[in-house]
Amino acid sequence: MADGSASGGLRDARGRLIDPDSPLALKAHRTNLLNVTADALCAEAFNDEPRRLRIGGTRSEHAVLFEALDESPNSLIAADVFQHYMAFTFGLNPDFSGAEGADGRRRYRASYLRLLKGWLFDSNNAEGAVLKGWVESRFGLLPTYHKEPILRFASDAWRTYGEEKVATRFHNNNINLQLDLLYEYCQWWMRRGWPDAPMPSRASHIRLYRGVNDFEEHHIVARPDKRTAVLRLNNLSSFSIERDIAGQFGDYILETWVPLTKVVFFRDILPRYPFKGEGEYLVVGGDYRVGVSLL
Repeated sequence: MADGSASGGLRDARGRLIDPDSPLALKAHRTNLLNVTADALCAEAFNDEPRRLRIGGTRSEHAVLFEALDESPNSLIAADVFQHYMAFTFGLNPDFSGAEGADGRRRYRASYLRLLKGWLFDSNNAEGAVLKGWVESRFGLLPTYHKEPILRFASDAWRTYGEEKVATRFHNNNINLQLDLLYEYCQWWMRRGWPDAPMPSRASHIRLYRGVNDFEEHHIVARPDKRTAVLRLNNLSSFSIERDIAGQFGDYILETWVPLTKVVFFRDILPRYPFKGEGEYLVVGGDYRVGVSLL
């Protein structure tokens, strides 16, 4: 999605000059599985006027799940409905062992819960690579960082990410479909308007915070002033709803309004599962205008 010329240098899809050492994230896949192109999705303008996103066919193919969710009287029952459906459909168990085979032994099956648990522990492990790979395949956005900055396809960083995102240990049992359903359930949950939700049902954005020590993981698109930056975030990033919690991860606090359509997961939607990291939100990346302040 980038064109180069002898006189003008390398440019992205919107005509901006690209530094030869800029991350792959300034490019994007030509296709994705959404109703919005990857190029439009990663633009700052999308965050100003977000559109509802749909992963092709997920709602219609699993209509029975969303019909059951619509009948749920409260958020706890809705979470139980979702997790029971996932357990039945994909043969999941709390210990991730899967269903019994003909020999009576249980075998490991990849689970969206295991990926979330791994991400909350360390977003640069193999589970994190699978989640970033899912965003790449569904949303069309390339990662900027996995263990180290990813600048080129022909690099050790890209090779490491590529190997981990398709590792059979986590990349089986229709794991991408599991994550599709998780995203659609999260979107359904936020629009339902539960009394205990951190956002009203008609909200379009939520204010979130991220603590950083430097900008190594995020490409700086523009720096209008010392207190503002436009960053190309990693294709999947963690934020916190609490500024104090974000401050535990870095001296600089990034503050931004995230479109709800870019929220993949937060703990409230699965309250009975013992996730750590209360207040953490998994957010699809792209260009974000952020306020920058010291802790």
